[in-house]
Amino acid sequence: MEKVKEFLEVDKEEAERLSGLPVPPHRPGFECSFYEDFALRGIRVDRVEPGFVSCTFKVPPRLTDKSGNLATGAIANLVDEVGGAVVHVEGLPMNVSVDMSISFLGTAKPNDELEITSKALGQRGGYKGTIVLVRNKETGELIAEGRHSLFGRQASKM
Repeated sequence: MEKVKEFLEVDKEEAERLSGLPVPPHRPGFECSFYEDFALRGIRVDRVEPGFVSCTFKVPPRLTDKSGNLATGAIANLVDEVGGAVVHVEGLPMNVSVDMSISFLGTAKPNDELEITSKALGQRGGYKGTIVLVRNKETGELIAEGRHSLFGRQASKM
């Protein structure tokens, strides 16, 4: 454990350099964060219904792995974001991911257009379950299937 602590510690010079970096404040809801811009830029919401969201996403080269396929981490991110969107209630904080289980069934290349659909499976108290399917829009091939469980505040009944 001590070796890990040592490895992760920053020396005084590095700490001073890091503290001098300008980090502009992020205003959620008003502007994109670096993360949102990098990971989600290009996603298009096509349809929203209660308990259902459908999006289209063209695979950008920035999200590919060394094999030239859409990275599994990028797929997991899409499952997380679109799965969370289907159960989000306007005016309440975002839900927290509790568990994700993803089956990676195919691959996608840069410029492939994907259809990402998310359905709410159910809710018990603040616990919600969703299923997310990622398909190649042209071929219909299933790229990934994700089960996403989330927890959050319930809307007031008043």
